[in-house]
Amino acid sequence: MGDKIIKKGQLPNVLKALKKTFEVFVPVREDGFYRLKPLKDGEKVDLRFTNTRLSPKSFVLPQSERMFEFTLDEKSKDAHIVKEAPKGYPPKVVFGIRPCDAKALRLVHVNFDNPEFRDPWWIKRLESVTLLGLGCNEPCSTCFCTSVNCGPFNKEGLDVLLYDLGECLLARTLTEKGEKLLQVGGVDKDADSGLKKKADELKTRAEKKIGSHVPTDKLGKKNVNDLFDAPFWDDVAFACINCGACTFLCPTCWCFDIQDEVTKRQGDRIRNWDSCMFPLFTLHASGHNPRAQKVQRVRQRFMHKLKYYVDKYKNGVACVGCGRCVNHCPVNIDIREVFRLMNDSEDSKQQ
Repeated sequence: MGDKIIKKGQLPNVLKALKKTFEVFVPVREDGFYRLKPLKDGEKVDLRFTNTRLSPKSFVLPQSERMFEFTLDEKSKDAHIVKEAPKGYPPKVVFGIRPCDAKALRLVHVNFDNPEFRDPWWIKRLESVTLLGLGCNEPCSTCFCTSVNCGPFNKEGLDVLLYDLGECLLARTLTEKGEKLLQVGGVDKDADSGLKKKADELKTRAEKKIGSHVPTDKLGKKNVNDLFDAPFWDDVAFACINCGACTFLCPTCWCFDIQDEVTKRQGDRIRNWDSCMFPLFTLHASGHNPRAQKVQRVRQRFMHKLKYYVDKYKNGVACVGCGRCVNHCPVNIDIREVFRLMNDSEDSKQQ
């Protein structure tokens, strides 16, 4: 592993070289927002963004995915036999993913790859993607990543971490996959000690610019029933309209639904993103819904991220402090305030 230098003027040639082997995705401004899109010939990469509106989790967990296919045609020898739908895992490069989004993939990974079961499609997609993270020189006001074991230059989940030093990028290789990628891109100039020091100073300055912080120290010690029955949930949920924007934008939400879609005699079994904010998410076939009320669904969202995940996996909260839900909630529900309410609430023994 080492530190390499990419001059800004050389970046188009580096990406062009990568395109010969990989599908390359870069940050592009579109309709006032940034998103990671396939690189087109002659297109300039815009590194001035603070964050993409949508998280990059769709690279590993597509918003809609054909899982299996089947036929209802009685004349076919395969009638009523469910077969895995054809899939491809072309090698991809995501250039400019933010460190918080890369860490989010690692947090979600424990749900799809663990001792109980392994999701082969998630695993293969994750293995096929190489992540070049772009550190945040200027974190936005709603970011609180340093409070949740993350940061503007966090390395976890990345193959290469990029430091924007003005006229050049310092590329710090973190994995063998990242090292091979830079070789394919023709990046072979080593960074000198002065540039390395400048990169480290940039990281320190960026971390100090994080002005928003949340408490997490007591969450793991809280009694789950006390939090579940806490008196503040009605107030938290009051303004919520169950639009689901927070969950669809969140890099650590992974809820999905599986449906069969049939056209004439041909059918597909499809996995689609879903949300615990939606009334139908927990509707039983019997007609019973254990979370029929809005407050129950809002409580579930925050309890899952800040308590259930904490207790089950023992690796912190299921949040990376990206601030998307704060920025885009149409009724201004702020997860930072919920952190404080849950962390600082009184236990029943203290009452």
